[in-house]
Amino acid sequence: MQHLEIFQSLWAMELRQPGRPERPMEENFRMAAEAGYHGLCIDPAVHEIEDCRKLAPLYRQFGLKCMVNAFPATVDELTPLLDLALELDACLVNVIGQVMPLTVPEAVPVIRRWMADAEAAGLTVLFETHRDCTLNDLYFTLQLIEQVPDMRLCADLSHYVIDREMRLPLSARDHEFMQRILRRSDCFQGRIANREQVQVQIDFPQHADWVAQFRQWWREGIGMWRERNAEGATLHFLCELGPPPYAMTDAQGRELSDRWVEALKIRKWVEETWSETAFAS
Repeated sequence: MQHLEIFQSLWAMELRQPGRPERPMEENFRMAAEAGYHGLCIDPAVHEIEDCRKLAPLYRQFGLKCMVNAFPATVDELTPLLDLALELDACLVNVIGQVMPLTVPEAVPVIRRWMADAEAAGLTVLFETHRDCTLNDLYFTLQLIEQVPDMRLCADLSHYVIDREMRLPLSARDHEFMQRILRRSDCFQGRIANREQVQVQIDFPQHADWVAQFRQWWREGIGMWRERNAEGATLHFLCELGPPPYAMTDAQGRELSDRWVEALKIRKWVEETWSETAFAS
């Protein structure tokens, strides 16, 4: 039997609201555990490693698994971030590299170096589709994955929707390009964008068409993952609704929706999709 594990982003639990203090870290862990998430994802750069190490007792206390979204600023910086992932017994490392070559030939050795570093550490590494990082651009990524056939992705599709200002209904070109991304993706992230905003409110009626499109992409991506993976494999899905300025706010800096509730709703959708794709297969 294949398995689904849904994680919540620790970064996404930040409030960043004027006049309201942040929750203690222990409360964040308790909320995620009581809500039934399988784990929490951290997003460290190298200078944050020591702070992240301090989270190890909370992972053990609340029985939560760890996922790492690693932000290496140089080629060499992935190694200490992989060491942190090993210390926290992370199930997965998604690389959001701050190394940004201008050409695909320049990027290939960077990707292969990071893949080799992860293999040496005994860790699974994916490369996240994310603006302002190595895979900043959809077209660049499509070329890069052709040059590195064993490179696998973590699909945060919101970045490419806004990066390319995609329109609905999708053109045949954009549909095919996104299918290529889905076929190479072994982890998915839960955020919904439109062509001008990286994160929209999922219950606002004006965003309904984009909600439907993202749910379709997740269904297709999960179905593809099921087909190519063996019994016993585990798919990881990350709910990652970012705090302001990802989350839109009013003139007083108050958010327009409840991200915690929205994340739980996305999780429910993904659980339903998981069950439906099992029945379809």
